[in-house]
Amino acid sequence: MKLVTSTEMRNIDSTAINKYFIPGIVLMENAGLAVVNKIAQIFGNELGRKKITVFCGKGNNGGDGMVIARHLINKGVEVKVYLLSSPAEIKGDAAANLTILQSMGAKIYLIINDKDLHRVEISMMYADLIVDAIFGTGFKGEPRGVAARLIKLINDSKRLTLSVDVPSGLEADTGKVHGECINANFTITFGLAKVGLFMEPGCRYCGKIEIADISLPSQLLKSHALNRELITIEWVKSKLYKRDHNTHKGTYGHVLVLGGSPGMTGAVYLTATGALRAGAGLVTAAVPRSLNPILEQKFTEVMTRPLPESEKGLLGRNSLEPILDMAEKVDTIVIGPGMGISAEGETLLKELLPRLKIPVVLDADGLNLFSKIIMGSREFLKQIQTNMIFTPHPGEMARLCKIDSQEVQKDRLPIAEGHAKQWGVTLVLKGSKTIIASPKGRTYLNITGNPGMATGGTGDVLAGIIGALLAQRLDIEAAAAVGVFLHGYAGDRAAEKLGEYSLTAMDIIDYLPCVLREITEGE
Repeated sequence: MKLVTSTEMRNIDSTAINKYFIPGIVLMENAGLAVVNKIAQIFGNELGRKKITVFCGKGNNGGDGMVIARHLINKGVEVKVYLLSSPAEIKGDAAANLTILQSMGAKIYLIINDKDLHRVEISMMYADLIVDAIFGTGFKGEPRGVAARLIKLINDSKRLTLSVDVPSGLEADTGKVHGECINANFTITFGLAKVGLFMEPGCRYCGKIEIADISLPSQLLKSHALNRELITIEWVKSKLYKRDHNTHKGTYGHVLVLGGSPGMTGAVYLTATGALRAGAGLVTAAVPRSLNPILEQKFTEVMTRPLPESEKGLLGRNSLEPILDMAEKVDTIVIGPGMGISAEGETLLKELLPRLKIPVVLDADGLNLFSKIIMGSREFLKQIQTNMIFTPHPGEMARLCKIDSQEVQKDRLPIAEGHAKQWGVTLVLKGSKTIIASPKGRTYLNITGNPGMATGGTGDVLAGIIGALLAQRLDIEAAAAVGVFLHGYAGDRAAEKLGEYSLTAMDIIDYLPCVLREITEGE
């Protein structure tokens, strides 16, 4: 499902008006009608007996609110309309709809100062629904003055609230909320979903989000120039397939997992098991020689390969040739789970990556070692010829970017997109609403997953899932995006049965078969 910024949506509207000759007032009418239809759905046969309060700003969002008010009045609803500006400030299509409302004798009140808010507070006590049409997609910053105090009053009223296009106070491009923001039960957005509705913290203010068709030309909504996608189960289904009878283990690829260090064998175990559960035909775990007996005890289906190790039991340059030999026989390699951080590991990675010809998933300590390498030489990236997927959590991303993790969290989307292009890698920035950014400029946003997954080992499982999808010949972007979706979806299924408090990484692995069956077989 396409995601757009406010500028992209304005350009679509403008093209519809100027190239397809759809009058702007028609789009406004369709937007208002879509909201009225939703309100009718909410109240059913009781609609005509309801009291609804509509708050309108001075822009086109307020114009949508006026259309909504008109149609509700015509359906017998008791409607009060409040304007946050003088009628003289309202222009264009919104002004035309205000004139229609005035001609109908609708109850329209102005909110100019704090005295006007007292009437509002009383009105809301009797309202069955509040319609928020104060600020639209162009809003940025912080609501101030009377508008801020009105938004607080609306939230404090605890009344059922529906926001038009975006909750007022939320930035449509970023999901940022800098001050007061409508806490909606429903958000009806028009044409295409806005990026900020699905980003933190904005997604918490939207309630149930619905996308309304306002008769924009479909070719505009499907344009390849729109580079951001919300990952949906339908999209994931299109990338996976039901297996053919005439196949064998080689058909589904061979994943090599490289990592492990004393005390960290569990990371390799989770990655390798995640890869196996995600459908890889073969999985090999390559670890320091002293750890191999431990994993041989733990694994049944996964193969192991002991590698030369340093005096501290870590992988180093003496493992390079055996790894390169194995890399000739596998389809993808996951590097980093539990690998540890050492000068030997840094040397190994520096010599290994430029010589690999298969796709690489770089995770955990692999990323931390990589951050040390590029600190010394940004030119190192140019030596790498294969496709790479980086899977950092915010702390690892901060080390890669040489910034604070709070800065990463503050601007997750531009940081992920910018560095994916700069580094020439597919970047999976983990966290609530994981972002998958490709070096070609395409971005995917994932909304599966839950707080129960904030526990050790879940990232290792994700790396294994992505590695398995790469081995099964999904393209680099699809492997990353589908992997993130499946990982979160399995976590959600596990949380439904087990709750969030006790969720573990192994629970995600255990529920992977269920979600894969649901997606590929419709079960």
